[in-house]
Amino acid sequence: MPGAFSRGHSPSSREKTMYDHRKLGRELDLFDTDPLIGAGLPYWLPDGAIVRHSLEEYIRTAERRAGYRHVYSPVLGKRELYEISGHWAHYSDDMYPPMDLGGEQVVLRPSLCPHHALIYRSRSHSYRELPLRLAELGGMYRSELSGVLGGLTRVRCIQLNDAHIFCTLDQVADEAAAALDLIAAAYRAMGITAARYRLSLPGEGGKYVAAPKMWQRATKLLIEVLDRSGVPYESAAGEAAFYGPKIDVQVADHAGREATLSTVQIDFHQPEQFDLHYIGPDAGKHRPVMVHRSIIGSVERAVAHLIEQHGGAFPAWLAPVQVVVLPVSAAEEAAAAELADRCRAADLRVEVVGAEAGSLGARIREKRLVPYQFVVGPAETANGEVAVRLRDGRKLPAQPAANAIARVRGLIESHDTRLWTD
Repeated sequence: MPGAFSRGHSPSSREKTMYDHRKLGRELDLFDTDPLIGAGLPYWLPDGAIVRHSLEEYIRTAERRAGYRHVYSPVLGKRELYEISGHWAHYSDDMYPPMDLGGEQVVLRPSLCPHHALIYRSRSHSYRELPLRLAELGGMYRSELSGVLGGLTRVRCIQLNDAHIFCTLDQVADEAAAALDLIAAAYRAMGITAARYRLSLPGEGGKYVAAPKMWQRATKLLIEVLDRSGVPYESAAGEAAFYGPKIDVQVADHAGREATLSTVQIDFHQPEQFDLHYIGPDAGKHRPVMVHRSIIGSVERAVAHLIEQHGGAFPAWLAPVQVVVLPVSAAEEAAAAELADRCRAADLRVEVVGAEAGSLGARIREKRLVPYQFVVGPAETANGEVAVRLRDGRKLPAQPAANAIARVRGLIESHDTRLWTD
């Protein structure tokens, strides 16, 4: 099982192959597939489910602190819903065919935005409520061709970190810029970097909604946001959503191939299609603007990139096992079990690997991807201490077990990518 690259190390072609998430994710028991379930439909194993859950918990908390309100919506909708939104006319090639149900046709949704538009429309809104930020970690479905499917990066069932902000025109730039700030914070916590920022613009043909003034207005706003944020970016024609331009945050995989992970979009189209409005200070009806944004993108693609970026040596807050307790000999087994209980009480993911599993050195090597190794020998047992070894090879002086647990817990709670701080 490969370990982490050291900082500044440039992986060889052989190492890049080892860091292909499709191979490494299976070796690490994170996910797998089965032909009876189908191509592009991976299932998550227990350790992978921990990584996924930790990521979802992080983004829900970050969104809640940023003023988002979370909702749930169905993964099905009537065909008529997607005709109104424009998906049926502009995106149906990527959708699953309708299912006949009780005289109606229902479709597995290809995106969450039409549902969120209906949630907004279900209640009246005043300008005083805006911006209204609705977020959901929800499933959506894409009818991807089998030839483009691969691991977790291209799948047919997607769990998307999605949100839609309903706001006034003069709030759009601030909301889009705040979304870019959330993306930057999430990337720091995950220990990943963007390959580039892309301003995705429409191309030729009938793929896009025909409304030139709408496109110009939305594009101008996104350029303002990018310039204000100070991030370098490139423009790319033919990469926009069918309803509007977007900022795409690109990441690169082990082979250098780019994919979009995060996105910010400005949409004047769907508020019009669904006749959304709010009551302004003049007591009249006004049309809101819809800002689409995804901070970590799909959970599947985010985890794929994390596997390739870290080679399984995840930041401690994401690691399936955060602490491994290693008794030096059978005589320290009881002390090791007690220490593990104290770690669990501090909400740390911990396991004990006893002396029966081999020499201490062999156990240390076997668990080299675990961020923290707590070694317990005769002296540590007698003094209520623990010798801490870090995944990067550092060995810390023996210290009270309570101090070590508190330090680790604090770093994990703060989503710090550093293993230890002085």
